[in-house]
Amino acid sequence: MTPDMVAELLRQLLKEALIVAAPVLIVAAMLSFVLSLLQTLTSLQDQSLTSVPRLGAIALILLAGMPWFLERMATYTRVLLIDLRRYLG
Repeated sequence: MTPDMVAELLRQLLKEALIVAAPVLIVAAMLSFVLSLLQTLTSLQDQSLTSVPRLGAIALILLAGMPWFLERMATYTRVLLIDLRRYLG
């Protein structure tokens, strides 16, 4: 396996990881911003007011997106295993 092949494999892996993680990260960032703004406007400084809704929203996103996440990862694994001869030989 040449260094170019290793670099290509790592590039593909990081691309897939970014695509799978992006929806959760975007929702968490937007929700954090909205909750922080709401907390600032109302002068409430309790940390559980931001933690509990954020955890709930992330759990819902993970549950709702699980079929897509699994399909995406299964497709990547299938392509990787099909091309395994090219990387080993």
